[in-house]
Amino acid sequence: MKRFKAILCVVGSEGGQVAALERAVSLAENNQAGLTVVTVAPGRRLFGKGEPDAPDPDQLHDAVVDAHATMLESMVKPHRQRLEITTRVLQGTPFLQITREVLRRGHDLVLKDPEAQDFLAGLVGSDDMHLLRKCPCPVWLVKRDENEAYRRVLAAVDVDDCYPEQELRTRHHLNCEIMELAMSIALADFAELHIVHAWSAIGEDVMRGGFLHRPEAEVDAYVNGVRAKQARAVEVLIDEIGQGQSQDALEYLKPQKHLVKGRARKEIPLLAKDIEADLIIMGTVARTGISGFIMGNTAEAILSQIDCSVLAVKPRGFETPIALDD
Repeated sequence: MKRFKAILCVVGSEGGQVAALERAVSLAENNQAGLTVVTVAPGRRLFGKGEPDAPDPDQLHDAVVDAHATMLESMVKPHRQRLEITTRVLQGTPFLQITREVLRRGHDLVLKDPEAQDFLAGLVGSDDMHLLRKCPCPVWLVKRDENEAYRRVLAAVDVDDCYPEQELRTRHHLNCEIMELAMSIALADFAELHIVHAWSAIGEDVMRGGFLHRPEAEVDAYVNGVRAKQARAVEVLIDEIGQGQSQDALEYLKPQKHLVKGRARKEIPLLAKDIEADLIIMGTVARTGISGFIMGNTAEAILSQIDCSVLAVKPRGFETPIALDD
């Protein structure tokens, strides 16, 4: 089972959004992990000199930070009898300060309420998207009105083998991370586990069209062979991850496999809506070793279409372009 040791939960300054906090508390209990809950206040530089009769900028800034601290304490107080919780008010641009908090204190998971009630409208171009792109540890955006326990967890993997050897290894590690998280969460919530892989048969359109025009039976055999190869790769991945699970857990999970033909950016969001997934777990970057290399276009396209909670995972060796401030 996937274990976390240092969980960071981010709550909004307005208070009231408790879905991420409640899940963070439960995760910390189940993992015997440390839990830090933070909120982000405006930085001091935003409180510039105002009009002659305006409040003193420093006093106004301090009052705002105090208000954030009071709100934060009121949110965590009901949970303090369950476990020890550290609270902290960060100051500045949210995604920068959250990422720096991860770097500074070694958090291995961030849970956060989405910025906007309208999840899709508020994601693209937002602080949340910056966090999904650049935070070095997994980021779990918890939809505000989600069910207390998930019913269906969807793990999106990529088992294609048409990549350079080093990238294949990176993608394999990422697939394993996604699967381990998905199995752990599905077991904890007694949820259905769904696994999706989007595939295509390269050159099928050309083979069926006028440029090459092969017999239909020949093209069908080729396409079926590609699908069978992809299905075997998914089974191998499941078997590999299953070796770390108990037999009872595997028998309970019985993951439902979805090999969807077409582009991942289109087919995965459609499947998530069709099965009414509560959580989708996916990778956001598949290459490493390049500082500042951020989310791929496919991942961004998928994230811009889903309306469930999302757990975004980076591969081993990912380097965030954000540096610690002085």
